[in-house]
Amino acid sequence: MHYRKLAAFAAVAAIVASACGAAATPAPSTTGTVAPTTGPTVAPTTAATAGPTVIESIGPGEGALNLVIWPGYAEDGSNLPEYDWVHPFEAKTGCRVTSKPAGSSDEMVTLMRQSGGSLYDGLSASGDGSIRLISEGLIAAVDVEKLFPEWKNMWGPMQSPTHNTVNGIHYGVSHGWGANLLMYNTKVVTTAPDSWSVVFDVNSPYKGKVTAYDYAIYIADAALYLASTKPELGITDPYELTQAQFDASVALLKDQRKIIGKYWGTYSDQIADFEQGTSVIGTTWPYQVGALQAEDPAIPVEAVLPKEGATGWADTWMMSAKAAHPNCMLMWMDWMTQPTTQQQVAEYFGEAPANLAACKLIDTNPGPWGFAGFCDAQHASDDAYAAAVKFWRTPLADCGDARGTTCIDFSEWLKAWDEIKAAT
Repeated sequence: MHYRKLAAFAAVAAIVASACGAAATPAPSTTGTVAPTTGPTVAPTTAATAGPTVIESIGPGEGALNLVIWPGYAEDGSNLPEYDWVHPFEAKTGCRVTSKPAGSSDEMVTLMRQSGGSLYDGLSASGDGSIRLISEGLIAAVDVEKLFPEWKNMWGPMQSPTHNTVNGIHYGVSHGWGANLLMYNTKVVTTAPDSWSVVFDVNSPYKGKVTAYDYAIYIADAALYLASTKPELGITDPYELTQAQFDASVALLKDQRKIIGKYWGTYSDQIADFEQGTSVIGTTWPYQVGALQAEDPAIPVEAVLPKEGATGWADTWMMSAKAAHPNCMLMWMDWMTQPTTQQQVAEYFGEAPANLAACKLIDTNPGPWGFAGFCDAQHASDDAYAAAVKFWRTPLADCGDARGTTCIDFSEWLKAWDEIKAAT
Protein backbone atom coordinates (compact mmCIF):
# COMPACT_ATOMS: atom_id res chain seq x y z
CA MET A 1 0.00 0.00 0.00
CA HIS A 2 1.30 3.42 -0.96
CA TYR A 3 1.22 6.13 1.72
CA ARG A 4 1.65 9.82 1.15
CA LYS A 5 3.13 11.94 3.95
CA LEU A 6 0.40 11.81 6.47
CA ALA A 7 -1.19 15.16 6.80
CA ALA A 8 -4.16 12.92 6.08
CA PHE A 9 -3.79 11.34 9.52
CA ALA A 10 -5.12 14.61 10.90
CA ALA A 11 -8.46 13.50 9.55
CA VAL A 12 -8.61 11.01 12.40
CA ALA A 13 -9.01 14.06 14.64
CA ALA A 14 -12.49 14.43 13.30
CA ILE A 15 -13.54 11.23 15.01
CA VAL A 16 -12.55 11.72 18.15
CA ALA A 17 20.42 -6.10 15.44
CA SER A 18 23.86 -6.70 17.03
CA ALA A 19 23.68 -8.57 20.29
CA CYS A 20 26.45 -8.58 22.89
CA GLY A 21 27.33 -11.92 24.43
CA ALA A 22 26.06 -12.52 27.97
CA ALA A 23 26.13 -15.24 30.55
CA ALA A 24 22.93 -16.97 31.57
CA THR A 25 20.90 -15.18 34.22
CA PRO A 26 19.90 -17.10 37.33
CA ALA A 27 16.31 -17.08 38.54
CA PRO A 28 15.47 -14.07 40.74
CA SER A 29 16.13 -14.59 44.43
CA THR A 30 13.05 -14.82 46.62
CA THR A 31 14.75 -14.07 49.91
CA GLY A 32 16.58 -11.00 51.11
CA THR A 33 16.92 -7.68 49.31
CA VAL A 34 20.50 -7.84 48.02
CA ALA A 35 20.58 -7.53 44.23
CA PRO A 36 21.83 -10.68 42.49
CA THR A 37 24.86 -10.13 40.29
CA THR A 38 23.07 -10.74 36.99
CA GLY A 39 19.37 -11.08 37.71
CA PRO A 40 16.67 -8.59 38.65
CA THR A 41 16.04 -7.83 42.32
CA VAL A 42 12.80 -9.06 43.84
CA ALA A 43 11.04 -8.09 47.05
CA PRO A 44 11.28 -10.65 49.86
CA THR A 45 8.39 -12.98 50.58
CA THR A 46 7.65 -13.88 54.19
CA ALA A 47 4.90 -15.81 55.89
CA ALA A 48 3.34 -12.51 56.91
CA THR A 49 3.42 -11.13 53.38
CA ALA A 50 2.66 -14.23 51.35
CA GLY A 51 2.11 -13.51 47.69
CA PRO A 52 4.01 -13.19 44.45
CA THR A 53 7.59 -12.02 44.50
CA VAL A 54 7.87 -8.52 43.08
CA ILE A 55 10.84 -7.48 40.94
CA GLU A 56 12.34 -4.19 42.12
CA SER A 57 15.43 -3.52 39.98
CA ILE A 58 17.07 -4.32 36.66
CA GLY A 59 20.39 -6.13 36.30
CA PRO A 60 22.77 -6.38 33.31
CA GLY A 61 21.21 -7.33 29.98
CA GLU A 62 21.51 -10.85 28.63
CA GLY A 63 21.98 -9.81 24.98
CA ALA A 64 18.67 -11.05 23.59
CA LEU A 65 14.94 -10.48 23.87
CA ASN A 66 12.07 -12.60 22.51
CA LEU A 67 8.68 -10.87 22.31
CA VAL A 68 5.09 -11.70 21.40
CA ILE A 69 3.48 -8.56 20.01
CA TRP A 70 0.49 -7.04 18.35
CA PRO A 71 1.60 -6.10 14.80
CA GLY A 72 3.07 -2.61 14.81
CA TYR A 73 4.29 -2.68 18.41
CA ALA A 74 7.98 -3.40 17.70
CA GLU A 75 8.86 -1.40 14.60
CA ASP A 76 12.44 -1.43 13.30
CA GLY A 77 12.06 1.00 10.39
CA SER A 78 11.31 -1.71 7.84
CA ASN A 79 7.80 -0.42 7.18
CA LEU A 80 8.57 3.29 7.55
CA PRO A 81 12.13 4.49 8.29
CA GLU A 82 10.97 7.29 10.58
CA TYR A 83 9.34 4.79 12.93
CA ASP A 84 12.08 2.68 14.46
CA TRP A 85 12.28 2.17 18.20
CA VAL A 86 13.88 -1.31 18.03
CA HIS A 87 17.33 -0.41 16.70
CA PRO A 88 17.90 2.45 19.17
CA PHE A 89 16.90 0.09 21.98
CA GLU A 90 19.35 -2.54 20.77
CA ALA A 91 22.13 0.02 20.49
CA LYS A 92 21.49 1.29 24.01
CA THR A 93 21.09 -2.05 25.78
CA GLY A 94 22.83 -4.70 23.67
CA CYS A 95 19.60 -6.71 23.76
CA ARG A 96 18.81 -8.00 20.28
CA VAL A 97 15.06 -8.05 19.66
CA THR A 98 13.16 -10.89 18.02
CA SER A 99 9.39 -10.44 17.81
CA LYS A 100 6.53 -12.81 17.01
CA PRO A 101 3.33 -11.04 15.84
CA ALA A 102 0.05 -12.55 17.00
CA GLY A 103 -3.41 -12.06 15.56
CA SER A 104 -5.47 -12.45 18.71
CA SER A 105 -5.23 -12.56 22.48
CA ASP A 106 -5.93 -16.28 22.33
CA GLU A 107 -2.89 -16.78 20.13
CA MET A 108 -0.80 -14.70 22.52
CA VAL A 109 -1.88 -16.77 25.52
CA THR A 110 -1.08 -19.98 23.64
CA LEU A 111 2.37 -18.72 22.67
CA MET A 112 3.18 -17.60 26.21
CA ARG A 113 2.28 -21.04 27.56
CA GLN A 114 4.86 -22.76 25.36
CA SER A 115 7.81 -24.42 27.05
CA GLY A 116 6.25 -23.69 30.42
CA GLY A 117 6.42 -19.96 29.78
CA SER A 118 10.14 -19.80 29.04
CA LEU A 119 10.12 -19.51 25.22
CA TYR A 120 9.16 -15.81 25.16
CA ASP A 121 10.37 -13.15 27.55
CA GLY A 122 7.22 -11.05 27.41
CA LEU A 123 4.35 -9.68 25.39
CA SER A 124 2.06 -6.77 24.66
CA ALA A 125 -1.13 -8.14 26.21
CA SER A 126 -4.64 -6.80 25.85
CA GLY A 127 -7.04 -6.99 28.75
CA ASP A 128 -8.80 -10.09 27.42
CA GLY A 129 -5.54 -12.03 27.73
CA SER A 130 -3.66 -10.42 30.60
CA ILE A 131 -5.79 -11.73 33.48
CA ARG A 132 -5.70 -15.25 32.08
CA LEU A 133 -1.91 -15.14 32.02
CA ILE A 134 -1.72 -13.65 35.51
CA SER A 135 -4.12 -16.24 36.95
CA GLU A 136 -2.02 -19.06 35.46
CA GLY A 137 1.10 -17.72 37.16
CA LEU A 138 2.81 -16.99 33.84
CA ILE A 139 3.49 -13.28 34.46
CA ALA A 140 6.05 -11.69 36.78
CA ALA A 141 5.00 -9.05 39.31
CA VAL A 142 6.89 -5.76 39.01
CA ASP A 143 7.38 -2.65 41.13
CA VAL A 144 6.40 -0.02 38.57
CA GLU A 145 7.51 2.94 40.69
CA LYS A 146 11.03 1.61 41.21
CA LEU A 147 11.54 0.10 37.76
CA PHE A 148 9.90 2.61 35.44
CA PRO A 149 10.41 6.29 36.34
CA GLU A 150 8.01 7.39 33.57
CA TRP A 151 5.14 5.49 35.20
CA LYS A 152 4.33 8.63 37.21
CA ASN A 153 3.65 10.51 33.96
CA MET A 154 1.04 8.04 32.79
CA TRP A 155 -2.58 9.07 32.61
CA GLY A 156 -4.23 8.08 35.89
CA PRO A 157 -6.51 5.32 34.48
CA MET A 158 -3.49 3.70 32.81
CA GLN A 159 -1.33 3.56 35.93
CA SER A 160 -3.06 0.73 37.80
CA PRO A 161 -5.90 -0.60 35.62
CA THR A 162 -7.71 -3.78 36.60
CA HIS A 163 -6.39 -5.67 33.59
CA ASN A 164 -2.78 -5.52 34.85
CA THR A 165 -3.04 -4.77 38.57
CA VAL A 166 -4.44 -7.35 41.00
CA ASN A 167 -4.80 -6.67 44.73
CA GLY A 168 -2.51 -3.68 44.37
CA ILE A 169 0.24 -5.69 42.68
CA HIS A 170 1.33 -4.71 39.17
CA TYR A 171 1.96 -7.35 36.54
CA GLY A 172 3.11 -5.01 33.82
CA VAL A 173 3.16 -1.44 32.61
CA SER A 174 0.61 0.18 30.29
CA HIS A 175 1.42 0.75 26.62
CA GLY A 176 -1.52 2.65 25.06
CA TRP A 177 -5.23 2.44 24.37
CA GLY A 178 -8.03 3.12 21.94
CA ALA A 179 -11.66 2.47 21.08
CA ASN A 180 -13.16 0.00 18.62
CA LEU A 181 -14.91 2.47 16.33
CA LEU A 182 -17.60 2.19 13.66
CA MET A 183 -15.99 2.77 10.24
CA TYR A 184 -17.93 3.27 7.02
CA ASN A 185 -17.32 4.05 3.35
CA THR A 186 -18.80 7.52 2.83
CA LYS A 187 -19.58 6.91 -0.85
CA VAL A 188 -21.79 3.95 0.03
CA VAL A 189 -23.01 4.92 3.50
CA THR A 190 -24.07 8.46 2.66
CA THR A 191 -25.87 9.17 5.94
CA ALA A 192 -23.38 9.19 8.80
CA PRO A 193 -24.42 6.52 11.35
CA ASP A 194 -24.54 7.30 15.06
CA SER A 195 -25.54 3.87 16.34
CA TRP A 196 -24.34 0.28 16.16
CA SER A 197 -27.84 -0.62 14.97
CA VAL A 198 -26.61 -0.29 11.38
CA VAL A 199 -24.46 -3.42 11.82
CA PHE A 200 -26.89 -5.39 14.00
CA ASP A 201 -30.19 -4.83 12.17
CA VAL A 202 -30.88 -7.87 9.97
CA ASN A 203 -32.60 -5.49 7.54
CA SER A 204 -29.49 -3.33 7.20
CA PRO A 205 -29.21 -1.88 3.68
CA TYR A 206 -25.55 -2.94 3.76
CA LYS A 207 -26.30 -6.64 4.07
CA GLY A 208 -23.42 -8.71 2.75
CA LYS A 209 -20.92 -5.89 3.19
CA VAL A 210 -21.01 -5.59 6.97
CA THR A 211 -17.83 -6.65 8.75
CA ALA A 212 -16.98 -7.54 12.36
CA TYR A 213 -13.93 -8.52 14.38
CA ASP A 214 -13.23 -12.24 14.16
CA TYR A 215 -12.78 -13.17 17.79
CA ALA A 216 -14.92 -14.29 20.72
CA ILE A 217 -14.39 -11.03 22.61
CA TYR A 218 -16.68 -9.44 19.97
CA ILE A 219 -19.58 -10.92 21.96
CA ALA A 220 -18.98 -8.01 24.33
CA ASP A 221 -19.82 -5.59 21.48
CA ALA A 222 -23.23 -7.20 21.17
CA ALA A 223 -23.72 -7.09 24.94
CA LEU A 224 -22.80 -3.41 25.03
CA TYR A 225 -25.38 -2.68 22.32
CA LEU A 226 -28.05 -4.67 24.18
CA ALA A 227 -27.27 -2.81 27.41
CA SER A 228 -28.65 0.31 25.69
CA THR A 229 -31.35 -1.17 23.49
CA LYS A 230 -32.73 -3.84 25.87
CA PRO A 231 -32.27 -2.42 29.37
CA GLU A 232 -34.60 -5.10 30.74
CA LEU A 233 -31.70 -7.55 30.39
CA GLY A 234 -29.89 -5.66 33.13
CA ILE A 235 -26.46 -5.73 31.49
CA THR A 236 -24.12 -3.52 33.51
CA ASP A 237 -20.79 -4.86 32.24
CA PRO A 238 -20.34 -6.48 28.79
CA TYR A 239 -17.68 -8.82 30.19
CA GLU A 240 -19.74 -10.00 33.18
CA LEU A 241 -22.75 -11.72 31.64
CA THR A 242 -25.20 -14.07 33.30
CA GLN A 243 -26.56 -16.95 31.23
CA ALA A 244 -29.63 -15.01 30.07
CA GLN A 245 -27.54 -11.96 29.13
CA PHE A 246 -24.99 -14.12 27.35
CA ASP A 247 -27.66 -16.03 25.44
CA ALA A 248 -29.23 -12.78 24.26
CA SER A 249 -25.87 -11.50 23.05
CA VAL A 250 -25.12 -14.72 21.20
CA ALA A 251 -28.59 -14.71 19.62
CA LEU A 252 -28.01 -11.16 18.36
CA LEU A 253 -24.72 -12.18 16.77
CA LYS A 254 -26.26 -15.24 15.14
CA ASP A 255 -28.81 -12.91 13.55
CA GLN A 256 -26.02 -10.54 12.55
CA ARG A 257 -24.24 -13.43 10.85
CA LYS A 258 -26.92 -13.22 8.12
CA ILE A 259 -25.68 -9.77 7.03
CA ILE A 260 -21.94 -10.26 7.58
CA GLY A 261 -19.93 -10.42 4.38
CA LYS A 262 -16.53 -11.05 5.95
CA TYR A 263 -15.06 -11.08 9.43
CA TRP A 264 -11.61 -9.52 9.84
CA GLY A 265 -8.85 -10.84 12.05
CA THR A 266 -5.95 -8.49 11.29
CA TYR A 267 -5.87 -4.83 10.36
CA SER A 268 -4.36 -5.70 6.95
CA ASP A 269 -7.36 -7.95 6.24
CA GLN A 270 -9.79 -5.14 6.91
CA ILE A 271 -7.78 -2.58 4.95
CA ALA A 272 -7.85 -4.89 1.92
CA ASP A 273 -11.59 -5.49 2.31
CA PHE A 274 -12.35 -1.75 2.34
CA GLU A 275 -9.97 -1.14 -0.56
CA GLN A 276 -11.76 -3.76 -2.64
CA GLY A 277 -15.28 -2.77 -1.53
CA THR A 278 -15.88 -6.19 0.01
CA SER A 279 -16.72 -4.39 3.28
CA VAL A 280 -18.31 -0.95 3.60
CA ILE A 281 -19.20 -0.72 7.30
CA GLY A 282 -18.19 -2.33 10.59
CA THR A 283 -16.11 -2.19 13.74
CA THR A 284 -12.50 -1.07 13.37
CA TRP A 285 -9.36 0.22 15.06
CA PRO A 286 -8.19 3.82 14.49
CA TYR A 287 -5.17 2.49 12.60
CA GLN A 288 -7.27 1.23 9.68
CA VAL A 289 -9.11 4.55 9.43
CA GLY A 290 -5.93 6.55 9.15
CA ALA A 291 -4.25 4.06 6.81
CA LEU A 292 -7.18 4.06 4.38
CA GLN A 293 -7.53 7.83 4.46
CA ALA A 294 -3.80 8.15 3.81
CA GLU A 295 -3.70 6.04 0.66
CA ASP A 296 -3.07 7.72 -2.66
CA PRO A 297 -5.79 8.01 -3.78
CA ALA A 298 -7.55 7.99 -0.41
CA ILE A 299 -10.24 5.43 0.39
CA PRO A 300 -13.29 7.48 1.47
CA VAL A 301 -13.87 6.31 5.04
CA GLU A 302 -14.85 7.97 8.28
CA ALA A 303 -15.38 6.55 11.76
CA VAL A 304 -17.49 7.42 14.79
CA LEU A 305 -17.91 6.43 18.42
CA PRO A 306 -21.60 5.43 18.41
CA LYS A 307 -24.05 6.71 21.00
CA GLU A 308 -24.11 3.33 22.78
CA GLY A 309 -20.38 3.59 23.45
CA ALA A 310 -17.82 1.02 22.33
CA THR A 311 -15.47 -1.68 23.46
CA GLY A 312 -11.77 -0.93 23.29
CA TRP A 313 -8.29 -2.09 24.09
CA ALA A 314 -5.73 -1.03 26.68
CA ASP A 315 -2.49 -2.92 26.19
CA THR A 316 0.20 -3.82 28.72
CA TRP A 317 3.83 -4.87 28.44
CA MET A 318 4.24 -7.95 30.64
CA MET A 319 7.20 -10.15 31.49
CA SER A 320 7.08 -13.91 31.63
CA ALA A 321 7.61 -15.30 35.14
CA LYS A 322 10.13 -17.68 33.53
CA ALA A 323 11.75 -15.26 31.10
CA ALA A 324 15.12 -16.42 29.76
CA HIS A 325 16.18 -12.77 29.42
CA PRO A 326 14.42 -10.97 32.29
CA ASN A 327 16.71 -7.95 32.44
CA CYS A 328 16.41 -7.27 28.72
CA MET A 329 12.62 -7.54 29.09
CA LEU A 330 12.57 -5.07 31.96
CA MET A 331 14.77 -2.71 29.93
CA TRP A 332 12.30 -3.01 27.07
CA MET A 333 9.36 -2.24 29.35
CA ASP A 334 11.19 0.84 30.60
CA TRP A 335 12.05 1.82 27.01
CA MET A 336 8.43 1.51 25.94
CA THR A 337 7.32 3.97 28.63
CA GLN A 338 9.70 6.71 27.46
CA PRO A 339 8.01 9.79 25.93
CA THR A 340 9.96 9.54 22.67
CA THR A 341 9.06 5.88 22.23
CA GLN A 342 5.47 6.50 23.23
CA GLN A 343 5.29 9.23 20.58
CA GLN A 344 6.44 6.88 17.85
CA VAL A 345 4.12 4.06 18.89
CA ALA A 346 1.08 6.32 19.24
CA GLU A 347 1.62 7.95 15.86
CA TYR A 348 2.41 4.71 14.05
CA PHE A 349 -0.51 2.68 15.38
CA GLY A 350 -2.98 5.52 15.80
CA GLU A 351 -3.71 5.16 19.52
CA ALA A 352 -3.64 7.19 22.71
CA PRO A 353 -0.26 6.99 24.47
CA ALA A 354 -0.28 5.86 28.09
CA ASN A 355 2.44 8.40 28.93
CA LEU A 356 0.96 11.86 28.52
CA ALA A 357 4.47 13.37 28.32
CA ALA A 358 4.48 12.10 24.71
CA CYS A 359 1.73 14.52 23.78
CA LYS A 360 3.92 17.62 23.98
CA LEU A 361 6.47 15.94 21.71
CA ILE A 362 3.81 15.10 19.15
CA ASP A 363 2.49 18.66 19.20
CA THR A 364 5.89 20.32 18.81
CA ASN A 365 7.76 17.82 16.62
CA PRO A 366 5.38 15.31 15.04
CA GLY A 367 6.58 12.45 12.88
CA PRO A 368 5.11 11.76 9.44
CA TRP A 369 1.97 10.22 10.94
CA GLY A 370 1.59 12.74 13.75
CA PHE A 371 0.16 16.24 13.95
CA ALA A 372 -0.44 18.99 16.47
CA GLY A 373 -3.52 18.04 18.46
CA PHE A 374 -2.97 14.29 17.99
CA CYS A 375 -3.57 13.47 21.65
CA ASP A 376 -6.76 15.51 21.70
CA ALA A 377 -7.92 13.60 18.63
CA GLN A 378 -7.14 10.31 20.39
CA HIS A 379 -8.79 11.51 23.64
CA ALA A 380 -5.59 10.62 25.48
CA SER A 381 -6.68 12.24 28.75
CA ASP A 382 -10.42 12.53 28.16
CA ASP A 383 -12.15 10.96 31.15
CA ALA A 384 -15.65 11.31 29.66
CA TYR A 385 -14.61 9.65 26.39
CA ALA A 386 -12.81 6.83 28.18
CA ALA A 387 -15.90 6.26 30.33
CA ALA A 388 -17.78 5.38 27.14
CA VAL A 389 -15.14 2.78 26.25
CA LYS A 390 -15.38 -0.65 27.85
CA PHE A 391 -11.84 -2.00 27.66
CA TRP A 392 -11.35 -5.64 26.77
CA ARG A 393 -11.19 -7.84 29.85
CA THR A 394 -11.16 -11.61 30.31
CA PRO A 395 -14.69 -12.80 31.13
CA LEU A 396 -14.68 -14.95 34.27
CA ALA A 397 -17.27 -17.08 36.03
CA ASP A 398 -16.86 -14.82 39.05
CA CYS A 399 -19.06 -11.81 38.33
CA GLY A 400 -17.14 -9.71 40.81
CA ASP A 401 -20.29 -8.74 42.69
CA ALA A 402 -23.20 -10.20 44.66
CA ARG A 403 -24.10 -12.52 41.76
CA GLY A 404 -21.14 -14.72 42.70
CA THR A 405 -19.97 -17.25 40.12
CA THR A 406 -23.02 -17.06 37.87
CA CYS A 407 -21.29 -15.29 34.96
CA ILE A 408 -20.12 -17.02 31.80
CA ASP A 409 -16.44 -17.93 31.65
CA PHE A 410 -14.42 -17.09 28.55
CA SER A 411 -14.11 -20.76 27.63
CA GLU A 412 -17.84 -20.65 26.90
CA TRP A 413 -17.40 -17.48 24.87
CA LEU A 414 -14.93 -19.30 22.64
CA LYS A 415 -17.35 -22.19 22.06
CA ALA A 416 -20.20 -19.79 21.32
CA TRP A 417 -18.09 -17.86 18.81
CA ASP A 418 -17.63 -21.02 16.73
CA GLU A 419 -21.40 -21.49 16.78
CA ILE A 420 -22.01 -17.88 15.77
CA LYS A 421 -19.72 -18.11 12.76
CA ALA A 422 -21.35 -21.39 11.69
CA ALA A 423 -24.86 -19.90 11.92
CA THR A 424 -26.84 -19.41 8.72
